[in-house]
Amino acid sequence: MSETARPVVARGLVKRFGETAAVAGIDFAVEAGETFGFLGPNGAGKSSTMRMIGAVSPRSDGELTVFGLDPERAGPAIRQRLGVVPQDDNLDQELSVFENLLVYGKYFGLPSKHVRKRADELLEFVQLTDRRNARVEHLSGGMKRRLTIARALINDPDLMLLDEPTTGLDPQARHALWDRLYRLKQQGVTLVLTTHYMDEAEQLCDRLVVMDKARIVAEGSPRELIERYSTREVTELRFAPGIVETLDGQLDGIAQRVERLTDRVLLYADDGEAAAVAVHQRGLKPETVLVRRSSLEDVFLRLTGRSLID
Repeated sequence: MSETARPVVARGLVKRFGETAAVAGIDFAVEAGETFGFLGPNGAGKSSTMRMIGAVSPRSDGELTVFGLDPERAGPAIRQRLGVVPQDDNLDQELSVFENLLVYGKYFGLPSKHVRKRADELLEFVQLTDRRNARVEHLSGGMKRRLTIARALINDPDLMLLDEPTTGLDPQARHALWDRLYRLKQQGVTLVLTTHYMDEAEQLCDRLVVMDKARIVAEGSPRELIERYSTREVTELRFAPGIVETLDGQLDGIAQRVERLTDRVLLYADDGEAAAVAVHQRGLKPETVLVRRSSLEDVFLRLTGRSLID
């Protein structure tokens, strides 16, 4: 697909705040109809990138096109074709669910009759029809997120930008939201989202980039990234307190990679059961042994580290 046909293309994209680079020269392209993700810790540059795509924050350097247009020159035209779900819900708490959709539709200059019909369709889509006349302040967190998605769809966007759409939601609400997003993708809407939830990225994204310290450190599908940076399985060993520190050299050769943490040891191997057997054959006696499939979280922690970032 040519670059002009892609919904979003960035080359050497930079965003600075004073002397600090929030985005330090990244390259990526979003294909029409796919779900594309930005995965990374807090402060990695995900939200800054999304704001540039959304034509609300000018780039500091590099190239960026959205629908083949320059966001700095064609911001209004781009925003007419976007649906945006921000990190924090900015719904009007004093209005009803239905009124929130009506007011937002006016921003796009849509006819009132069309907006009313579209609002009813969207409330059914996000399963809020029975809350049509309820005030927003009385909704649960999951309902508010679903309403925010409905609002972002009022103008039939070609591209949806979702900035950490399920942060703070309970598991049931997250899965309900995932279902709505998957249905949007089936309808041909291109989705671009940021998240720091590994399972969310695995469930939703066709492709994603991992960002760390304002740069892209890896790109591919979830499965490709796992195959590239991890192993098929991981064996987790938990030992009694003080034992992990005494294991120098005793696990050598058992796995492709060994990672020692404070509370456990991780063995990265294609055959996790064989690795567990080898541990016991060497006379080691972990308190618990867990063999699991390697996940995107293993990739993420290998690429970005385990240290907390404020």
